[in-house]
Amino acid sequence: MIGSLIVGALIGMMAGAITKKGESMGCVYNIFAGLVGSFVGQSLFGYWGPTLADMAILPSVLGAIIVIAVVDLFFG
Repeated sequence: MIGSLIVGALIGMMAGAITKKGESMGCVYNIFAGLVGSFVGQSLFGYWGPTLADMAILPSVLGAIIVIAVVDLFFG
């Protein structure tokens, strides 16, 4: 479980860096974006690419970008 949180935080940090929202996001938001983004990304794009802690990295980052965009749209 701790491994999933760490990988979720890394995915959230990567997505935050891509969307230029990384500086305004905290650790908890990075973990949230990474874990929810992993679920969304793997549901939408499938399970392909390299994996860490049973999370496919590339679809997870794409899903985290979507989660960040939607949260930013509603809570700007």
